[in-house]
Amino acid sequence: MPKKRRKRVCEFCRDGIDRIDYKDYERLRKFLTTRGKILGRRSTGLCAYHQRQLTRAIKRARIMGLLPFVETYYL
Repeated sequence: MPKKRRKRVCEFCRDGIDRIDYKDYERLRKFLTTRGKILGRRSTGLCAYHQRQLTRAIKRARIMGLLPFVETYYL
C-alpha cells in the first residue's frame, strides 16, 4: 500500500503572518532557486494568497537591490 503524503501547510499561515515584507530578504531568499528564480506553489507549499504576496515582495526587493535578479552570471 503506498504511503500517503501529508499536505504541506502554508508557512506564513502557520506563523500568522498577514503581510509579507520585502525588507525581510533573508526569509524571501528561501523561496528562490540557486539561479535566482522564484519557486512555485507546488514546491514551496504556500497558499495562493501568500504566493502572490511572496512574488510581489521578491520583485520589490530585487528593484530595491536587496535580492539579486540573477544569482550566477556566466560570461
